[in-house]
Amino acid sequence: MFRRILLKRTAQALPTLLGVATLVFFLLHMVPGDPVDALLGETAMPADREALRHALHLDQPLIYQYGIYLSGLTTGNWGTSLVDHRPVLERITERIPATLSLATTSLLLALLLALPLGYWAARHAGRWQDRSAMTFSLLGVSIPNFWLGPLLMLLFAVALGWLPVSGMAQPGAMVLPTITLGTALAAILSRMARSSWLEAIHTDSIRTARAFGISERRIWWRHAARIAAVPLVTMFALQMGAVLGGAVITETVFDWPGLGLLTIEAIQQRDYPLVQGCVLLIASCYVLANLLADLLGLWLDPGQRKSQAA
Repeated sequence: MFRRILLKRTAQALPTLLGVATLVFFLLHMVPGDPVDALLGETAMPADREALRHALHLDQPLIYQYGIYLSGLTTGNWGTSLVDHRPVLERITERIPATLSLATTSLLLALLLALPLGYWAARHAGRWQDRSAMTFSLLGVSIPNFWLGPLLMLLFAVALGWLPVSGMAQPGAMVLPTITLGTALAAILSRMARSSWLEAIHTDSIRTARAFGISERRIWWRHAARIAAVPLVTMFALQMGAVLGGAVITETVFDWPGLGLLTIEAIQQRDYPLVQGCVLLIASCYVLANLLADLLGLWLDPGQRKSQAA
């Protein structure tokens, strides 16, 4: 039954990915500016401009360019960079490890902060401990990455000199970007952990466990945590996609050579094929994260599987 649901959800995700690819293509072609001007400059000879425009298929109708774009996606050919004439997939593949390392450490930091904070707030709901934890959560959600990043740089890199300002070559270079990206995720997850724990602790199964004399610590960390894990794991899977969106800003602030910084560089250079590839990959990760969240929810919750099968 789970395999049938998996195939059904995967089939539903394919039209979404096609829609993402279509939106990426047409929205980028609606952006003002000519990539030929960006490559050759406005003083280039008309013959050179027309030759380059023909080589890039920019002299063809937009629907023809769209067909070439889709056929390239199906065959693994995402185009060629207009700047250095290298395959788009090759340039993206070079930057993925840096983004994955930043995303992994940020998600781990988010979990290390969110689970204790969520438990502490839920266990002391309505008290000063709850208000303190939720104040931290509110600050984490409210403070944008482009403000928190420079603030951490001024404090720990410029004023104290403990950590490098940017890049990833020096030891400790990952600390500040991880804190910048991870605290925002921790704020969201801690609020979700608190609400999930509070909802779980008032279920009938928990009341039954209390009637059997099970200790409160075991109820909270074993029985209630198992129930709260379903929405929490789903939210965590969704954050795996959101972390790539946040990485665009964080990598730009800290000059981190990942996919986010590559996207900004491609936009500045009007490298349309590279921008399309980067945005398509980030958007696809969002779609796949939503698919993963749905599948995890089905796997953890038997009642949800029964309703889906019906």
